[in-house]
Parts: sequence; C-alpha cells; structure tokens
Amino acid sequence: MKTPLKIVSIDEAVGIVKSGDRVFFQGAAMTPNYLIDQLCERYNELENVEIVQIHTDGSAPYINEPYNKAFKLYSFFVGANVRKGVNSNSGDYIPIFLSEIHWLFRRGILPLDVAFIQVSPPDKHGYCSLGVSVDITLPAIQKAKKVVALINPRVPRTHGDGIIHSSQIDFAVNHVQSIHSTIAGEPSEIEHKIGKHVAGLIEDGATLQMGIGNIPNAVLHNLGNHRRLGIHTEMFSDGLLPLVEKGIITGEEKEIKTGKIVTTFAIGSQKLYDFVDDNPLVHFKEAGYTNDTSIIKRNPKVTAINSAIEIDLTGQVCADTIGDYQYSGVGGQMDFIRGASLSEGGKPIIALPSITKNGLSKIVPHLKYGAGITTTRAHVHYIATEYGVVNLFGKSLKQRAKELISIAHPDHRELLEKEMWERFYKV
Repeated sequence: MKTPLKIVSIDEAVGIVKSGDRVFFQGAAMTPNYLIDQLCERYNELENVEIVQIHTDGSAPYINEPYNKAFKLYSFFVGANVRKGVNSNSGDYIPIFLSEIHWLFRRGILPLDVAFIQVSPPDKHGYCSLGVSVDITLPAIQKAKKVVALINPRVPRTHGDGIIHSSQIDFAVNHVQSIHSTIAGEPSEIEHKIGKHVAGLIEDGATLQMGIGNIPNAVLHNLGNHRRLGIHTEMFSDGLLPLVEKGIITGEEKEIKTGKIVTTFAIGSQKLYDFVDDNPLVHFKEAGYTNDTSIIKRNPKVTAINSAIEIDLTGQVCADTIGDYQYSGVGGQMDFIRGASLSEGGKPIIALPSITKNGLSKIVPHLKYGAGITTTRAHVHYIATEYGVVNLFGKSLKQRAKELISIAHPDHRELLEKEMWERFYKV
C-alpha cells in the first residue's frame, strides 16, 4: 500500500527520476510544467530517460538542446511544442488510437517508472482531482511505480473518473499557478459557411462529438434552433457553454449517462474551468471509456465532427501528417468515426476548408508522398467544405470522385476532373 501524501521540495520530487526511466507527463491544460522544467535542469545528471505523453502545453524543453541529450520523447499525439523535435532525432511518434493507449500501460507494453501529474488539493476525505485532463492519466497513475504531483489550488475539481486518493501520490509539491488556457479565434467567413453546412446535418436529439477550433465553434454557433442535444466527446471548449446556458444541450435522449456531458479532457478559458469546477453535469472519464466504440455507438444519432489535412478522390482521409512530416496524431478520429457509423441514425463527418492558406486544394488526386491515412475510404461518410456536403457511403470510386469535385474549390475543379478522367476513364 502506498504511503499517505508526502510534501517534498521540488528538487526531491524530480530527483526520483533515474537514468533509463520511462516517465509519463499529464497533458493539455493540466501539463505539470513546473515539475517538467525542473526535471530538465537535471539533464547533465541523466541519460536515456524516455518520456511518453499525448499533447502537452508549455515550452517542452526536453525536446530541445541541450536537454535532448538526456531525454527522448515518444509521443502519442504531436502538438506544436514538440513537432520539430518529433520530426528529428529528439523524439518519435507512436501511431495509436486514443481509445487504446491505456492498454500500453495496463498490459505492461510500456511500463512506467514515474508519472508527473497536477491535481487539486485533497478534500477533507483525502481525495484530489485530476482537473480537466483525465484521458490517459488515470491508467498511467494506476500502473506507474511512482507518482509525483503538483498540488495546485487553481485546478478545478471535476466529477467522474478523475478523483484519486492522496495515498496514490508518492511525492507532492505545493505550487500555485493558473492552468493553461486558450481563447478561440473568430471563425472566418469560410469557416462560418462550413459550420452552417454541418449544422444542417445535425438532428434534434443527436449526441455530439467535436473538438476545439474555429470550425467546431462555427458549427455550435449554428445550433441555436436545435433541441435536446447531448454530448459524448473526447474534448470540448468554450463553444459549448452558450448551448448549455440556453437549454439546447440537455442530454435527455442519450443512452449512456443520460443528461450528462461526457468528456475525457477540456481546454479553454477560465470561464470554462469555472463551469466544470464541482459541476456534476460534466463527467470526466478516461479515454478508454469515452473513445470506446462499443460505448459510443449506444447513444442515438451520434454526430462526430472531425477535420482533415487532405482527402484524395477516393475518400482517403489524411488528418495527422503533411506528407511524411508528422503534424499531429491519429487521436480519437477513428474511434468516433466508427462509433458514429454504428450508432442508430449516426453521422460521421469530416469538415475542412476546400483550400489551404496558400490556395492549394485540400481535395487532391493523390495524398502526398508519405502521408498517413487516418480514416480509410471504407470508413468515410460525410465530407463538408464551404461549398457543400457529400455523403460517400455506398458510393463507387468514380462516384466518390465526382462528389468530392463538386465541393472542391472552383479554381481546382478542372484539374481534379482531368485527374479523375486519367485515373478512371482513360483506356
């Protein structure tokens, strides 16, 4: 049995990491940067320390010189702070569904020596909250040999799976600091058009999954006349709050946790964190639950809205690489695409602008050399751009190409039609 909560100095806390250890970092808004930064200062004392994580916020010094002499990152999802390092010798990417990462820990495939986390102070019963990032942190805590925690009074106390007893923490450091926040930008005219098209697919009583960004926010902005919507998602942000306040999101038709907003992490403004703090309406569950297809599909009319970097004329979706450059990760896209497909009345949707910021078409004859296929053409259903929505389910290769060209940017349709002819019709 683990000992009760032990408050130590920061030096003692990070000092438990030894050469050759594998260390887990909690991510997103809950990234324990104070611990991480102090650990990195030990780079001259350590070697071959392996770091595993999903997306983190903050500077991530361990990926850069001189710290990368001691640390090597293996990331399950690549954020901007580690992107350059992962595409060099400082790190690497592990392709995996978000729903399955927990098995790497629980089945001993990636044994953990130390887990770095951030939690709320213990309540009168000795329980701390993992705040707004339960995701893969819970199984990491359960299987790590040692758990080191920042005790931060600014961490929201959230309901669901993310409640751990202080006896599960081996070393704790008191530290007061705001958790990471982000303010969403204003959607562009193109994003508003996409949002309107996608909102037109959403039925009353649907269960929604969507991520962070301008397109999801544009979709949410267009749901003011909808009713009885539910949320079962891997993450959410501020765009959801107005719909809760207006009584549009009620969850009353959900099969799984009726009436509750179910998520595995959240990131946004302080208003969002105040909303989830001690709010029994929101249940933070581990990713092995939220992203489990067998659970997702039990909700009615699951409408999953995801994005892409490019889509080829047969419907292959690349959402995590730019050619062979690792940009992000598989994440939960396939978990929810499949879950929505199997849900009664469900709609899996890929939404994206028709062109890049440089004017290049995102609907392409062939994916770039080295591109990863995130969602296969056998899984894809709805595709939305600012020029409309098509449903590729049950369509042949030639039919798909014609449908996708119809929602491509007009400046690129002629070339796409030529490529379609060369591929499918020229004898």
